[in-house]
Amino acid sequence: MLSLNKIAIRRGRKLLIENVSFQAHAGQRMGLIGANGSGKSSLFAMLLGELEADDGELGINPKDQIAHVAQESPNSTASGLDYVMDGDRELREVQAAIATEESSGEEHSADLHTLYERMEHIDGFTAEARAAKLLHGLGFLGDAIHKPVREFSGGWRMRLNLARALMCRSDILLLDEPTNHLDLPAILWLERWLKRYEGILLVISHDRDFLDEVCTRIAHIEHQAIRIFTGNYSQFEAQRAEQLAQQQSMHTRQQKEIKHIQGYVDRFRYKASKARQAQSRLKMLERMTLIAPAHVDSPFRFHFIEPKKQPRNLLTLTDVAVGYAGSEQGPVLSNIKLNLAAGDRVGLLGVNGAGKSTLVKALADGSTLLSGERLLSKDTRIGYFAQHQLDLLIPEESPIDHLRRYAPDDRESEQRNYLGRFGFSGERIFEPVAPFSGGEKARLVLALMIRQQPNLLLLDEPTNHLDLEMRQALSVALIEYSGALVVISHDRHLLRSVCDELLIVHDGIVDRFNRSLDEYPAWLKEQQLSEGQPDVGETDSSSSDKQLSRKQLRQQEAQRRQRLKPMLDKVREIEKQLTANRTSLESLDKRLTDEAIYMDPERKSELTELIKEQTAIKSTIDTLEWDWMEASEKLENAE
Repeated sequence: MLSLNKIAIRRGRKLLIENVSFQAHAGQRMGLIGANGSGKSSLFAMLLGELEADDGELGINPKDQIAHVAQESPNSTASGLDYVMDGDRELREVQAAIATEESSGEEHSADLHTLYERMEHIDGFTAEARAAKLLHGLGFLGDAIHKPVREFSGGWRMRLNLARALMCRSDILLLDEPTNHLDLPAILWLERWLKRYEGILLVISHDRDFLDEVCTRIAHIEHQAIRIFTGNYSQFEAQRAEQLAQQQSMHTRQQKEIKHIQGYVDRFRYKASKARQAQSRLKMLERMTLIAPAHVDSPFRFHFIEPKKQPRNLLTLTDVAVGYAGSEQGPVLSNIKLNLAAGDRVGLLGVNGAGKSTLVKALADGSTLLSGERLLSKDTRIGYFAQHQLDLLIPEESPIDHLRRYAPDDRESEQRNYLGRFGFSGERIFEPVAPFSGGEKARLVLALMIRQQPNLLLLDEPTNHLDLEMRQALSVALIEYSGALVVISHDRHLLRSVCDELLIVHDGIVDRFNRSLDEYPAWLKEQQLSEGQPDVGETDSSSSDKQLSRKQLRQQEAQRRQRLKPMLDKVREIEKQLTANRTSLESLDKRLTDEAIYMDPERKSELTELIKEQTAIKSTIDTLEWDWMEASEKLENAE
């Protein structure tokens, strides 16, 4: 058990939290949320013993092992696999002791027998296979797990650190933004892994879908206090919206925000009635009207300035190949045909390295175009956001200095008001950007891009570094944006909110994805099954032997698919039932937000029945989620 009793934490003169008390038990998965600078990371530092509380008592069993993700990794020659296995300290201690005993020549000693029993007890004999499974789940393919750590880039080293933390047989697991360096397939795998974690999980994340899937409780830091909510992030949001709705002083602003989003719901209700993705987006918009009050006190409130011109055809790619000139590997993507017109809203799916960013660069400026035609309308104004642009900010200049380049004729009061909508106020707008956080720099780059009045947005991971409130504000702004957009993001909430169409980038091509975003995990599973054939191109047998070998392999693969089909069908059936029950629960939750049902005594029986039905559906969903985890694990093990 983990317990906090009247804890207070200060950083310098700033009070972060005070009089905070709560408990967490094994099996509970708690999401820690709050504005940037509210004290989330400081709370983690206290739990890790890196700082002391200024007041109160922290209760952690001294025998409990705490795992966390290191922010740096050594420039080591050890393989990725060995580095991850080092996360289990007891395993390494036992292995070293066994090696010492065996080198002494006492192969049948009592000590060696005891060590082997201990090795069995900690599952040490399966450690290498477990570490490899962690690495494969996080996106390391084939022999990449045997590469030295120092050969991996920064993002892949962070994945190694995450795998190392998961390898630790911990009692308490602390994860600070674990999805930041992951693509969507790796995030989906991590969600499944964490839902099976048996210890206490505390996670800081700005990914609302991740919090929804993983967390059973939400700890919200606000006004130096922490309040615990039962349920996932969406349930927290609904509860918070209801609480704020009861505060009459905020009622007018809430109604304005609800009306604002409702206008866009009505606008799209009949416009794209046949598109599955558009229907998914419509449901998201309708839901956002319910949760709008939960964000009514957000410090971020901005919108896209209406483009000066809106040409019908904005940009066309014809028979295009993209990649990098001089690369021995040839084009990253080929045979691309893509036409972007006014009002198009496209999301790009695909694993890291598939070529999504390379495609967006070709759209942005043609820099990765190898062949084919890129036709840009003369009135097209592109707004391009990518992570490397944060490094293009001039360190010694302030936010207002940067803005003056794009709006030199604006009065200073207008410039200050504009920057204020993105969370820059007071003297902060005159300070050099060099020491700004990643989130502040990302907000500034977005502000500068929006000020240019683009009619085509190309967004490559725009939510990286942004907190939940800024992500919500960006989603709302993009919903009302009248231009076209192409977005790469592992933030599923953003994709659902703003995209009417999905494209999948895979195997060197770009295809239309004719399913909803919620069906993407099933598609990934199907791809893994269909691509699970061994490589037969390395033998020296004759051509007839090779032909026979291929035939045998096809037969084996067919048998494998046949063997796995019942398990895959079961997973799909459970997913269907989950979708149906979650839809029913959303409908019930919506009915239960009607204040009239609580005020009218004659509707008491109706209220009772609704609550009973809600409880029953929640219970069904819990059961189905357990069934899904078991079925998925069985399928994964069978593969």
